[in-house]
Amino acid sequence: MTGSNIGGNIAGGPVRHVPVMLNEVLACLSPAEGQSFIDGTFGAGGYTEALLQAGAAVLAIDRDPNAIRGGSDMVARYKNRLTLRQGEFSNMRELAESSAMNRVDGVVLDIGVSSMQLDEAERGFSFQKDGPLDMRMSQQGVSAADVVNHASQPDLTRIIGLLGEEKKASAVSREIVKAREVAKFATTLELATVVEKAVRRKPQDKIHPATRTFQALRIFVNQELQQLAKALFAAEELLKAGGNLVVVTFHSLEDRIVKLFFRDRCGGEQGSRHMPMVEKKMASFEIAGRGLLKASVGEAGTNPRARSAKVRWGKRTSGVPLVADMSIFGIPNLVELSDLQTGGR
Repeated sequence: MTGSNIGGNIAGGPVRHVPVMLNEVLACLSPAEGQSFIDGTFGAGGYTEALLQAGAAVLAIDRDPNAIRGGSDMVARYKNRLTLRQGEFSNMRELAESSAMNRVDGVVLDIGVSSMQLDEAERGFSFQKDGPLDMRMSQQGVSAADVVNHASQPDLTRIIGLLGEEKKASAVSREIVKAREVAKFATTLELATVVEKAVRRKPQDKIHPATRTFQALRIFVNQELQQLAKALFAAEELLKAGGNLVVVTFHSLEDRIVKLFFRDRCGGEQGSRHMPMVEKKMASFEIAGRGLLKASVGEAGTNPRARSAKVRWGKRTSGVPLVADMSIFGIPNLVELSDLQTGGR
């Protein structure tokens, strides 16, 4: 997720925007000439540009083909130091190996939907602009329309309640099912109108009634929690000893996964109040202080998208990568996305 479109220079070079918490991210990564980095969420290239300006080499990854096309000018400018690949950051290990970048000094992940995607009505991420009900970052596979038109009411309730943290998830799913019996959903405003009817806006509400439902659908369609978890494991394998993993998150579900990952990877005795210590795990990461930063008051004041941003980071130890156990994250077990492809359920 990026900040507002701000013209200007980073270390003397032109950029199209300044990403959220750029200074904090760079301080955590400490880039230097001759080092190598992976930017798992290229977007408009803000973090990548800053790393390149510091003299580093970068493998930049994005699942959105629009982002890859938009980065062609940057590839031309930095010649042999920037490699741009379309793909999911959960596959960064394979993408790095194919790019002859087997061990790196840092990995940065900026989680969530980008400003460009939100601002383009045709991508279907925003309820504030009417467009096709899509939300697919890769522009392939199951869309948000497939989900709301074909998921069962109980499945919709779980998706919206667990991934959107919407307290009125049952009411929302009920209204969706009722509306789709009359006509299938095709646009963002059609869905937003139905959700607003179910949730009902109160004078004191700070967010639109459809915010949480749209968040839930976007996370589900793009399998964002699973992708993030797998990316953290991949980064653990790719980082050199002393390398930094830096993750920018924008809501509690993402932040919880990153927090649980670092907690699990920092070693120490593993047990609970019900059982004695069962094993002593070696640490693959170490955390300086709390390992948590938030946007400055100034940035949060000028860029609303920075207000909820959090940066967590850890430094790779010389320990071997630990087992990639997805169960440590407690990701909700929901209906299979593939079952909802054009009425598959």
